[in-house]
Amino acid sequence: MVSRITGQMLLNTAQHNLQSSMGALARLQSQAGTQKLISRPSDDPAGTAEAMQIRADQRALVQYGTNINDGLSWLSTADSALSNATDVLQNVRDLVVQGSNSSLSASAREAIATQLDNLKPALLSAANAQYQGRPVFAGNTDAGVAFNPDLSFNGAPGSTVQRRVSPSATVRVDVDGASAFGVGATSAFALIDTISAGLRAGTDVSPNLTAIDSRLQSILGEQAKVGTRYAQLETGKELNMEQSGSLESQRANVEDVDLGKVILQLKSQEIAYQTALSVTSRALQPTLMSFLS
Repeated sequence: MVSRITGQMLLNTAQHNLQSSMGALARLQSQAGTQKLISRPSDDPAGTAEAMQIRADQRALVQYGTNINDGLSWLSTADSALSNATDVLQNVRDLVVQGSNSSLSASAREAIATQLDNLKPALLSAANAQYQGRPVFAGNTDAGVAFNPDLSFNGAPGSTVQRRVSPSATVRVDVDGASAFGVGATSAFALIDTISAGLRAGTDVSPNLTAIDSRLQSILGEQAKVGTRYAQLETGKELNMEQSGSLESQRANVEDVDLGKVILQLKSQEIAYQTALSVTSRALQPTLMSFLS
């Protein structure tokens, strides 16, 4: 059986086609105006899910970048403090060599001892270096300094400050002050007191050179570790920037439009819509019966 095509059927079909064309035109106009492929999740559910995941990864990278910069500042502060401590101990060593001369007078030995006394606060200042109000040589302690005025150490054994630089990697950014400067009678501070007392007492202070060299080696060893971690963070920073650029490219491919392509499609769709309006108006011209019905 052959169905009869009525004027109403033609009208409905034409109306449907015009609405579809107008919808496509509106979509392209919106994309050209916002320069976004996705205005609402219903535009592309799969693309929306992918874009949300990419943005989550981007936020994580931003946090990792913040952690890396913070870690670099921690390590830079520690490295500077260790360099200062090395200079102070090298001066102490030079003074010990001078004080080891048996022909020195009591006044000369007293003068050297006074210089050593003045170097001790400088060494303590380096050992109490801080970054943003936190000591860099005492792990995660909440104390304001690594070494108290009585030279007791505030760091807890095994406590460290870590910074996460990727989903699978963390880097230690503090330095073990106990390993670098020593604690108790074997500390660098106690060593200076021992040397000063020996000079004033007129005893031979040259045996202390071995202890000074050992403490210098400990500080240089910690400084080498700082340099290794700093290089690790620098590498992480470069990778973070590369991944950030890659994710932004992925996000743009999912969310952003090719403006030139969209404008071309928009012009083509405008022509198609205008043509459809013209053809429809001619093909479905109203008659007297259309008004009577």
